[in-house]
Amino acid sequence: MAAKKKAAKAQKAAMRARYNPYVQQVIDDEDLRDNLVQAYESARHAYQRLSNGKSPGKQIFDDKRLQKHIREAAYNVKDATVALHEAPRKRSGGGGFKRLILLGIVGTGVALAVSEGLRKKVLDALFGAEEEFEYTSTTSSPSTTSPPAGTAA
Repeated sequence: MAAKKKAAKAQKAAMRARYNPYVQQVIDDEDLRDNLVQAYESARHAYQRLSNGKSPGKQIFDDKRLQKHIREAAYNVKDATVALHEAPRKRSGGGGFKRLILLGIVGTGVALAVSEGLRKKVLDALFGAEEEFEYTSTTSSPSTTSPPAGTAA
């Protein structure tokens, strides 16, 4: 009996999903499907390059292929989002630059959070190298001083 109820619930959910306007648009729009597939592939390639055992912070800044895969995934996701909203906006001239700046800021934050060596390099570049010094007291220790004149001991 419980299996029939589960099957009925699953069928209702499938019917609701089938007639959902977003799902309908994915079914009908070949360009949207292509954008989603390309976004997935680019993200998968970026993840594979990022999880190869090297320092993620260093890879984000130095690995041009990783940057390319991340950029492609972002562009494809954006194109899919615009297509889903059915209101393709006119592309502004600064949109790509803003996205690149945002990607740079996010990438920098991730790299600094993950890599201690990178944090040290950035702090050294901003504030100068940390100087090591030994502290020597210019006052004498209290055990070797004599009591002040005029006091009774």
